[in-house]
Amino acid sequence: MSEVMVIGIAGGTGSGKSTITRRLKECFGEKVSVLYHDNYYKAHHDLPYEEREKLNYDHPDSLDTALLVEAVRELKQGKAVTCPVYDYTIHDRSDRVTVVKPAPVIVVEGILIFQDPALCREMDIKIFVDTDADVRILRRVVRDVKERGRSLDSIVSQYLATVKPMHELYVEPSKRNADVIIPVGGYNQVALDLVIERVRAHLAKG
Repeated sequence: MSEVMVIGIAGGTGSGKSTITRRLKECFGEKVSVLYHDNYYKAHHDLPYEEREKLNYDHPDSLDTALLVEAVRELKQGKAVTCPVYDYTIHDRSDRVTVVKPAPVIVVEGILIFQDPALCREMDIKIFVDTDADVRILRRVVRDVKERGRSLDSIVSQYLATVKPMHELYVEPSKRNADVIIPVGGYNQVALDLVIERVRAHLAKG
């Protein structure tokens, strides 16, 4: 397999990471495979739902990042990987898995991916999506109500208790590890075009 490019896309919740990832998939199809850090939340089958609901999902310790690093390394070696699937409606890892196939471009997406040095070392390009906090929380509310069946009260409580303080403690400082900072997320067409051209040039070499 020719050389693999690994692109990290980080940023706060609702910043527009998925928009950029989606555009790359639309442009390059199966030449891009995606690993979502969210799917690597640790399993908590031993806890009742009420306890799982109270866990801090925005702290680095809530994620099995070592397993994600291993998956990136295997994909770079041309091996398919089996990834866990996280179910937000039950606040736990589901019993399903998904197979991610090797590709010339691997995208790793998540709020905390630049916080881990071992994961950063696997990346060729590190992109931080920088979006105003008020825009991010509104996007999160809409997403969590529509897609994850959450109540408005639970979203606000979680945001104030863990999402906002953890963003300030871990996510925002990790911006300094980025190679590229994209303001206003996936709506920054100029930045998006530059990323797409960089990927196109990599694929042309292969």
